This record gives sequence, C-alpha cells and structure tokens, in this order.
Amino acid sequence: MSEDNILTAQGWIRGRLIHEHGKIVRIEGQLCDPADNDLPYLLPGFIDLHVHGGGGKDIMEGTPAFDTITKTHVRFGTTSLLATTMTAPPEEISRVLAEVGEFCEQRPKGSARVLGVHLEGPYINPGKLGAQPNFAHTALMAEVEAYLALAPIRVITIAPEIAGHDKLIRALSDRGVRMQIGHTLGSYEEGVAALEAGASSFTHLYNAMSPLHHREPGIVGAALAHAKYAELIPDLLHVHPGAIRVALRSIPCLYCVTDSTAAAGMPDGEYKLGSHTVTKCLGGVRLPDGTLAGSTLTMDQALRNLVKIGLPLAEASQRLSQFPADYLGLQERGRLQPGAWADCVRLDRSLTLTAVMVEGEDIDFKNA
Repeated sequence: MSEDNILTAQGWIRGRLIHEHGKIVRIEGQLCDPADNDLPYLLPGFIDLHVHGGGGKDIMEGTPAFDTITKTHVRFGTTSLLATTMTAPPEEISRVLAEVGEFCEQRPKGSARVLGVHLEGPYINPGKLGAQPNFAHTALMAEVEAYLALAPIRVITIAPEIAGHDKLIRALSDRGVRMQIGHTLGSYEEGVAALEAGASSFTHLYNAMSPLHHREPGIVGAALAHAKYAELIPDLLHVHPGAIRVALRSIPCLYCVTDSTAAAGMPDGEYKLGSHTVTKCLGGVRLPDGTLAGSTLTMDQALRNLVKIGLPLAEASQRLSQFPADYLGLQERGRLQPGAWADCVRLDRSLTLTAVMVEGEDIDFKNA
C-alpha cells in the first residue's frame, strides 16, 4: 500500500491508513509537512448537508432518482449527504420523505451514504422564495410530527419571523433537529431571538435572506455577529470571495455545501428542480427570470475554490468534512481517526480527485 499525506486531528501524517469492516483501525506513520514531499493527500470524505439532485435527477422525483444522485456525488468525493427537499404540497413532501426514509436504511454499493433529510421549506417566507416553488406555509407541529415519522429529518430551514415559528424552533431543537434560519425577511432582532430559541445555523448564508445594512443588520448581520455554524455555497457565483472571507472571520464553524441540483455533473441544458424547470448555462443554474436556482457545484470543486481564495488545504477540508459532521453531532464521520468510518478521498498535488472510499468500500468512480 502506498503512502499518503494523511490529514488527522494531530496534523499531517506521512503514512498509511488501515481499515477493517468499514472502520479505521489505525493510522501508521509520522508527523510531516506535505511541502517536504510530493505524495498525494488523503482527506476525510466530504459531507454535503444540502443536496437537491445530481446526474440529471432531482430528490423530489423519489426512489428512482436516489441511486443516480448518490452515485453522481460520490464521483466528486461526497461520501455522505442530506437529501434536501423543495417546498411542495404536503402530500408530495410526505411521499418523498417516506421513500428517503426507506433508502436511508441501506447504502447501495458504489454510493454515498444518505444521512437523512434537510427539509428546506415549506416553512419559509413567501416573500423570499428564491428558487423555491410557491407552496410556503406556516409550520404546524402536527404536520412536522407526521414528517418526522417518515424519515430521519436532521435539518429544517425555517423563517423565524412568521408567527408561531419561535415556539416550533424551541420544541424541535430540544428534540435534536437542527433548525436553520433561511428564506427569510426577518430582522436582526428576529434572527437573534431565533438563535436564543435554539436555531443553530443559517441556510446558504447571504442568499435568500435580509441583507446586512449598517442601520438594519438583517439576518445576515445576526449570522455574522452571533452564529457558530452557517452553511455557504462556495461556487464563487452565489457569494463573492470577499463576502466569503467576511463570513470566515465571523463564524467559527462555517461549513460549505453545494446546494446542487439535477444539473450537477451534467452538460448545459434544462433540468427539473422540484416543480420548476431550470437551465444550466455559464457555470450556473437559473430560473427563466435569471434567479439563481441552486448550483452545479461539486464538493471537490468547492475544496479547490476555498484553496484558491486563500484557505490552507487543512482548513478547507475541515469546512467540507469535520464541521458538517460536528454540526450533526456525528463523531464517527468527517475525520480520519481510529473508530471513525473509513470515508476518505485521495487527491493529487493539483487537488484532482484520484480515489474515493465510503465506509471502507473503494468506489470505482472513474468507470461510473
């Protein structure tokens, strides 16, 4: 077995990773500085907490799409993900959740692991839909309870300014659901109150939320001033590199997501995003009116983009792996250490992906 520069909690180790039955048993080698050799990098597998689709398929299509989506994203180093829904009628959301819940119980060979669901809507502000279809409505606990019975919902995006949502944020966060502030016209004060009630992150920071102004700080101001966690799309299209730097200085555990659509890993053309038809062109995905509608970003490109704007490779990796795992409370993912799942990616010195492993399985992604 060849040697790698292995990124561990103790630093870089020049050596070998040994795994059995899907788990890491030991890492052999010595601390090193990768600048002193030309070996490949071995990093924790990427964890994407905001995935709408990929490979021409959309999560809202249900079971027939899941295999394609998970096998598409694993080709780009995503070893686990959250299946992310769109705002839709309750019966449609219920159908998709039931199918995702069943899919989560397994991991088909050659696929990324689906850790659960990110319910992005319908509990959002209809005045800040972004690319979400117009089926937004106020959250009711009975409806959420029904959804929770269908699938492991890990994250719910919610607009905190809507009457009654403060109580829901508190009740659900007490049960371990990560409540994220997003698709919101809320004020700074409403954002801070939501954090005090138990909200724990922000959905695609800067996008689809009230912006920062020096006399009206908005939801962006609440995030920059008070958040420990927030997700951000580093495709360099949704957020300017300068604004990414602001967030990096302000939010200790800022983590990155793709917000990827069916267009990810596909050529330019038209694709489905929930009930919308979107167009991939010029490196982005848009509605007919020009509104950004998710992305075509993949996690390996997210890593390269973060390094491009000046992050050390170890920190870029942390924001794509460890911090998302920490946010969900998953101590056996997002890090390379004994006892953790053997989820890892190997990259050459130009940061091109050359190998992917999920739970000890070598993924034949080049022939996928």
